[in-house]
Amino acid sequence: MFRKTSGSILCPSCGRLTHAAAPVCLVCGRRNPGMWGFAGPLRQVFRSWDFTNAVTLACVALYIATLVFDPASALRPRGIFDVFAPSNRALWAFGAGGAIPWQAGHWWTILTAIYLHGGLLHIIFNILWIRQLGPEVEGCYGPARLVVIFTVSGAAGFVVSNAFDVPFTVGASGSIFGLLGALVAYGRRRGGTFGRLQLQQYGQWALVLFIAGFFMAGVNNLAHAGGFVGGFASGLALSLAERRAETTVDWLLASAAIVATVVGFGFALITAFAH
Repeated sequence: MFRKTSGSILCPSCGRLTHAAAPVCLVCGRRNPGMWGFAGPLRQVFRSWDFTNAVTLACVALYIATLVFDPASALRPRGIFDVFAPSNRALWAFGAGGAIPWQAGHWWTILTAIYLHGGLLHIIFNILWIRQLGPEVEGCYGPARLVVIFTVSGAAGFVVSNAFDVPFTVGASGSIFGLLGALVAYGRRRGGTFGRLQLQQYGQWALVLFIAGFFMAGVNNLAHAGGFVGGFASGLALSLAERRAETTVDWLLASAAIVATVVGFGFALITAFAH
């Protein structure tokens, strides 16, 4: 994908034709509609790719990588909920979250830990929920806003659990609760019969899953609560897809979330292998 610094482009705010080098859009008055040549490529990226599939692939690839990192530990016989569980050493190396790495200065773990999982059942359940809820949130808000909601809510969940000294934690469940929170916010904002049904359905799902977490060992309910609040707040702050098309701000926020996550994994691996 190449920058386009000349010729006609679609304004990222109003969607009308304007010039890539124009200082302002002649239709809506937006400043620098060409975004130094990056407006077109960003629009194309977020309209053509599937973030739900990208998250699925990232989680599976990282799960396999953590198993390969310490295979002897991963293959050790354990209980049903710990089948093919990566070792704590492997999870630490790839950026596990929690109060311990946070206090060690590993700020990136609030992002990287989203994509790590502690066992086969853990990753299967989380991926099933991501694939169920991701397209729903994308339809309600848009693909770039989905990236923002997923990342912000996951990070918010780990920030909350770190604040309450949960020592070591991984998983995308905070982001999953964030997707539920965003769908509840959507139902609240949209109103009407459809909005009320959305609010009731996803609100009930979130409540049932949250209560179920208290009956399962090792579940980080603090991350679930923080993720839900983060997703709900994001859903209130971001525009709905049916009311406003995604703008440059949405694309830049999503790009920043992706870059921060990739950089976080870089810091995790450099820190792990430098010692």
